[in-house]
Amino acid sequence: MNWFGRGQSQPVVADSANPLIPAKRGTVFRRGDKPYTGILMPQVKQLKIERVPGGAIVRATGVAQFQQPYDVKLISTSKNQPVDRTLTFELRAEVPGKNLRQGSEWTRTVTVATFLTDNELEGVRTIRVVGSQNTMSARR
Repeated sequence: MNWFGRGQSQPVVADSANPLIPAKRGTVFRRGDKPYTGILMPQVKQLKIERVPGGAIVRATGVAQFQQPYDVKLISTSKNQPVDRTLTFELRAEVPGKNLRQGSEWTRTVTVATFLTDNELEGVRTIRVVGSQNTMSARR
């Protein structure tokens, strides 16, 4: 005996929307996408390429000019397409607009990583990360 009664089959209405992804709706808390306004980090301290299944992880450590950098990104200068067999990334970060403090180097150090697939790495011999004061590169 079933508490809700007997189950009945009904046809499924075909819908192009994925039921697991909520529909976007307007709200006062959601704003439109803003363009990324991160500035070039002054110094790239370390660059490490780690082989993983399906590609590689590019990890860069940099030192900001002021404390509290956030939203740190590796931005490809050529849309992940190699130029002369080299992929070039800029190390960029957002900085707070107020109360900028210099602090020690340790407090200004940030690390960011990005994943590159084997397809994106095909034909690439050098990966370079650019800061405003220096550039680091790794070859394979």
